Amino acid sequence: MGRRTAAADAVGLVAGYALDSLLGDPRRWHPVAGFGRAAGALERRVYRADRRAGTVFTAVAVGAPVLLGAVASRATRRHPVARALVVAAGTWTVLGGRTLRHEATVMGAALRAGDLPTARHRLGHLCGRDPSRLDESELARATVESVAENTSDAVVAPLVWGALAGLPGLLGYRAANTLDAMVGHRSPRYARFGTPAARLDDLLNLVPARLTGLLTVAAAPTVHGDRERAWQVWRRDRHDHPSPNAGQCEAAMAGALGVRLGGRNVYFGRSEVRPFLGDGPRPEARHLKRAGRLSGTVGLAALALAAAWPLTGRPLTTAAGRTLLRRPARQIVARLGTPGRVSGR
Repeated sequence: MGRRTAAADAVGLVAGYALDSLLGDPRRWHPVAGFGRAAGALERRVYRADRRAGTVFTAVAVGAPVLLGAVASRATRRHPVARALVVAAGTWTVLGGRTLRHEATVMGAALRAGDLPTARHRLGHLCGRDPSRLDESELARATVESVAENTSDAVVAPLVWGALAGLPGLLGYRAANTLDAMVGHRSPRYARFGTPAARLDDLLNLVPARLTGLLTVAAAPTVHGDRERAWQVWRRDRHDHPSPNAGQCEAAMAGALGVRLGGRNVYFGRSEVRPFLGDGPRPEARHLKRAGRLSGTVGLAALALAAAWPLTGRPLTTAAGRTLLRRPARQIVARLGTPGRVSGR
């Protein structure tokens, strides 16, 4: 990949992040919503209660956006300005940082005002828990946990995959994450059909979730948190969560804010008990503003790393790959001897 193309990718990531920060999600005609409708139509055609059907569904639903991104990337590889614009549009489409911080702010304001009905109504914008019987503390806990996890899902992970794989990475990650939200949960209908989508989402988030945890620990002082305590809580509690990735983010957030997360979560018709993460008091309304600010700081740090990667990381890995590919050839030539000579006679 040429330096101009790499620079266009970096500029596109920064521009897309800026658009998300300034404008947030489009109110109408959101491409992710359109993808969700298309995926729903595909599900109705291929659904069977087994993993093979789920694998076909996931491969087609994720493969189509990846192919679209690859075509657009190839078409713009010699046109840096067009490429930057396409990557910026894709980045804006898949990021959700501003919306995430906005929901935390609205929830905090409702809880400070003692308006539980509004807070319960808004919780559905963040997660799928049944809010009907949640009090202020449980609503605050659900918000902090959702902000922590979605900082990875909606901000860090798209930037990581955009840096590593350009536009195909951006679109492919968002498609996989959307499918996980649609069919990846444990229910009678999706227990087997949704497993491939859930496993793919877990795989794609392995690195971003751990990066989110580390960045959250590093950024703890920006919200008057203790970095050492956040580090200790993250190392101790991150593997206690049933999700291989969510615990990385939630444990770091708990340590940074000095709160205790986890407990009993009620989803519509289903209950789960999660291990406790952190040592402090249960979250309150006052913690939500800090959680949103910390999420924004982590997003900016991830953006800096993502924008730097096309200009530094890609050339280094490309050069290393070429060296590794050339080395076996040199070794074979050395073993055979000089050209024209018959070895071993």
